[in-house]
Amino acid sequence: MSGYNEIAVTNRKLCASRDFLAQIEAIAAQQPWAILLREKDLDAVEYTALAAQVKTRCGDVPLIAHTHAIEGVERLHLPSAVLRQRERALPMHFSVSVHSVQEAQRAEELGAELLIAGHIFDTTCKPGLPARGVEFLRTVCENVQIPVFAIGGITEENMAQCNAAGAAGVCRMSYWMNI
Repeated sequence: MSGYNEIAVTNRKLCASRDFLAQIEAIAAQQPWAILLREKDLDAVEYTALAAQVKTRCGDVPLIAHTHAIEGVERLHLPSAVLRQRERALPMHFSVSVHSVQEAQRAEELGAELLIAGHIFDTTCKPGLPARGVEFLRTVCENVQIPVFAIGGITEENMAQCNAAGAAGVCRMSYWMNI
């Protein structure tokens, strides 16, 4: 693992080498900063059931729920589109995906404690969409007071660019689903 704060982002469909829950245990053993359970294809009931199973395998690595608030999970991550529908802050710790400085500033105003900005580099998860680049990341970091994590095409080779741009850490999906 890198020397940076890192959030392991899940996508069970990318988990080819072993059972998904065994993969969560392998990830937790590597001690990332947190695990973001990003299983966007599940409805709330399915997601809640999976989150309960995942939580028992995270050990002391914090679990971040995605979109659905889960009992016993203290952190929630929201897509920016969901946050745009809100007029006031959530009554819990939350982070937000952002794709512009304006989204970042609005998320901060509504009480987000952390932002995930992307996608920074080209990634197979977003085929055909151009990367926003390191300068975008730098601009977001310079215009908010809360930590910003970079996502999208992050590798061991380009993490230092994210850190130099002011990111507090990085998020990776493909790497963590195949360790």
